[in-house]
Amino acid sequence: MVHANATLTPTGRLRLAKLIVDQGWTYARAAERFSVGLGTARRWAGRYRELGAAGMIDRSSRPQHCPARLPQRTERRIVNLRVTRRWGPARIAYHLGLNPSTVHKVLQRYGCPRLKWTDPATGLRIKTSLADKRRYEHPAPGDLVHVDVKKLGRIPDGGGWRFRGHPAGRQNKTRKPAGYAFLHHAVDDHSRLAYSEILTDEKQETAAAFWLRAEAYFAGCGITVKAVLTDNGNAYRSQLWGTTLGTRIKHRRTRPYRPQTNGKVCEDLDRARHWEDWVWRGTEYFCETDRAAAYPEWLHYYNHHRGHTALEGKSPAQRVPNLSGQNT
Repeated sequence: MVHANATLTPTGRLRLAKLIVDQGWTYARAAERFSVGLGTARRWAGRYRELGAAGMIDRSSRPQHCPARLPQRTERRIVNLRVTRRWGPARIAYHLGLNPSTVHKVLQRYGCPRLKWTDPATGLRIKTSLADKRRYEHPAPGDLVHVDVKKLGRIPDGGGWRFRGHPAGRQNKTRKPAGYAFLHHAVDDHSRLAYSEILTDEKQETAAAFWLRAEAYFAGCGITVKAVLTDNGNAYRSQLWGTTLGTRIKHRRTRPYRPQTNGKVCEDLDRARHWEDWVWRGTEYFCETDRAAAYPEWLHYYNHHRGHTALEGKSPAQRVPNLSGQNT
């Protein structure tokens, strides 16, 4: 295929080169005849002397050397982090000290699918029609806190089927049901700082008591909560919840059938890619008590050490003024 900006086709180049090499025309005369520059005439005449008619076709514009290209070892590390941990380009870049656009180009070159096109459990490509969500962020910590509940199946005594296999899972069905654990989350919209507890239910009394402890936690971090966003669950529509919030904190609710409105708490703490891989799926637990004991360690890691892609690689604690002691 001829280059879009090429003045001569391969046939025209061959005619130009033959006039100079075979018929003895000067470079200037041949260049004027074909309305090209003197350097163009020299280039095609030289290739004709060297390669003959085969030298008239286009060559690749790819450079022979790329001094700024990443070492192959670094590229392998990028792909390995994507496959084993299923991290996005920004998170991989912050971990390796690279630019996110560089990591994105490497993943594209190796044919890695986007994370939203893969299954969180297996990493296999799946079809999706979900559009990219628009991101919003309140200007200061405490302007809005997202509150939600995640229902999680308890691990029966002796271990669950994820590590023991499906035969053990079928045996567990014949036992007394282990029931569910209820993870109550409160995530600050600006900093993504989170307070979370594993409780026994999602009743209004439980939700109200959880919020009192969450508000105290945020106050201890120097955050004054001004508004709370919840879904339309029974606990959050109760009179007790409104009394617990008081008149100072404004209560906002998501639109019906629009759970993505409260997506920050769901995406940050509920999705398997963020915490189930680290706590729930990455380690074998033989009872629910062992798994619950590991949760505070992960929550500390999330708040103080895990780089957040929406925060340009910073941890939530670094987004709260002086919480991590950066100004002392």
